Amino acid sequence: MRYALEVQYRGKNYAGSQIQFEGKSEDGTRLERTEPTIQGELEKALSTLIKCGSSADNTRPIKTIFSGRTDKGVNSLGQVVHFDYDKEIVASKFVYQMNEILPDDISVSNLRIVPDSFHAQKSAKSRYYRYELINRRYKQAFDGDILRVKYELDVERMQTALNFLLGEHDFSSFKSSGTLNPSKVCFLSRAEVEKQDDKIFIHLEGNRFLYNMVRTIIGTLLEMEGHNLPPEHMKDVLVAKDRRKAGRTVSPYGLTLMRVDYSLEEI
Repeated sequence: MRYALEVQYRGKNYAGSQIQFEGKSEDGTRLERTEPTIQGELEKALSTLIKCGSSADNTRPIKTIFSGRTDKGVNSLGQVVHFDYDKEIVASKFVYQMNEILPDDISVSNLRIVPDSFHAQKSAKSRYYRYELINRRYKQAFDGDILRVKYELDVERMQTALNFLLGEHDFSSFKSSGTLNPSKVCFLSRAEVEKQDDKIFIHLEGNRFLYNMVRTIIGTLLEMEGHNLPPEHMKDVLVAKDRRKAGRTVSPYGLTLMRVDYSLEEI
């Protein structure tokens, strides 16, 4: 049977959501990097809970597939993960036991049986990310790692700039130059700015996102505000299809994968 999990985590202490590899051993086995990952912790807990192999011999009989990769420092409230297991699992008991095994900064919020055709990544119709930042001149004790912008941000101007990104476009300007993935076209259905006291939230929802795309869009917005550039500058950056035209890639802290949506027939 195929099962889907909803997973929450704080990404600060992990080298991203996915297990990373570096080269191969003499027998051709791929060598994992030593840094902890969300996937590594999740698969370790699954193997412990359902007693299907052990980490001692480095076997992972339960293979997990994530809806998408998140980088080091990126959080999740709605990551979706699927795995296959040949026995029935009692959801309420499973969720409780998983959360007892997992580290404190990772938790499972739901488990359900899905069709065999369901694929956490390929079946996803949209993904919703939220970036949180602080707009205040002075720091406060509980700001943590959240990005703080000292100059005043004009949320109306930021919203006008974001509107240029709605719809289907080639987002090459906002794609990290270090990725080998040739994909570049995405459809954004939501791009909104929300201000709550001294906090600003940027909501971005689309069918897919390129590597570092969200963080580079935020960096471009902040560069525009810092240099008092008109909202139309965002359109110029988009049309250029040139990463050098966009702003910096901002800190991952404050970025959260909020939700992944699927068609009803898929779940």
